[in-house]
Amino acid sequence: MIGTDIAIDLGTANFRLYMDGRGVVVNEPNIVAVETDSEQIVAIGREAYEMLGRTGARVRVVRPMHGGVIADFSLMDAVIRHYLKQVNTSRVFMPRVVVTVPSGITEVEKRAVVDAVAANGVRKICLLEGPLAAALGAGIDVAKPRGTMLVTLGAGMSDAGVVSLNRLAASRSIPVAGDAFDDAIIKYVRRKFDLVIGERTAEEAKRTAGCAYPMKQGKVFPLKGRDLKSGLPSRVEITSDQLLEAIVEPAAQVVRMIQTTLEETPPELMADIAGEGILLVGGSAYLNGFDQLLSKTTKLRVHVLEEPEGYAIRGAASAVKMIDKAKFNPKNGDRATPLIAYY
Repeated sequence: MIGTDIAIDLGTANFRLYMDGRGVVVNEPNIVAVETDSEQIVAIGREAYEMLGRTGARVRVVRPMHGGVIADFSLMDAVIRHYLKQVNTSRVFMPRVVVTVPSGITEVEKRAVVDAVAANGVRKICLLEGPLAAALGAGIDVAKPRGTMLVTLGAGMSDAGVVSLNRLAASRSIPVAGDAFDDAIIKYVRRKFDLVIGERTAEEAKRTAGCAYPMKQGKVFPLKGRDLKSGLPSRVEITSDQLLEAIVEPAAQVVRMIQTTLEETPPELMADIAGEGILLVGGSAYLNGFDQLLSKTTKLRVHVLEEPEGYAIRGAASAVKMIDKAKFNPKNGDRATPLIAYY
């Protein structure tokens, strides 16, 4: 375990950590509960998630990641330190780390990730862009001169990329994904029913009855919240068609981003994608009908991979074996591996 290489998926919704030889040892909500006055951390991970929507003014529950990038550096540093300490990484023999990042983030945002991880005793850091991580997690040979398109639909970020020769031949990402769908549902319910609901209720409604394409047999979900006019507890029922109406705009934004990525793809690689289709992964890929919506608008087959949430960390885990080959070149990466190495 001393100096063991590790892989980290800094997801907006979940923090995952893999240790070479031990597998995924951390899979927790990426969320922190903080005392408002003292700024002291009360809880991290699952314990903090249980407090979401149930705290008073004295405690706030926040996500250190927003839109796929670090929103609060000090909290993210505390989260990384907490989990590294939990898995007993050595301070004497420092580990090497592979960290997944969205494809479209800036150099400043990449440096923020590197600094947050480096502050916790790491001797070498390699970044791995989201679509490449998903491809490796799916068992795709990313070194081949063949185009494969992967779309990661996460909580805070939607990321699309065409993988070939250890690089992204074309890629786009936008901070619109599962959280944006939840927010759209909250606003719709407030406008339509004069009902105030929380994030967890909106997410549950989306998972149970939500859809991005009309369903043959719709579902009904009971919403419980606070009546906007009376201030008293209230309950209404929302249908799949109404949830579709609520999330249609953010879903359309994601589809437009994917279409733009396809337009920027070289013709030869586009021919590969036309034969293979688009692979859809990520925690929000389960959204009913999104694959149908994407297939209808792109005229391509769309495959939602099994258990879509774990592909990024599995890909980062497989990339751990490539750390030795990754040469220092933060700006352009290195064609020998899909990793971008920092020291």
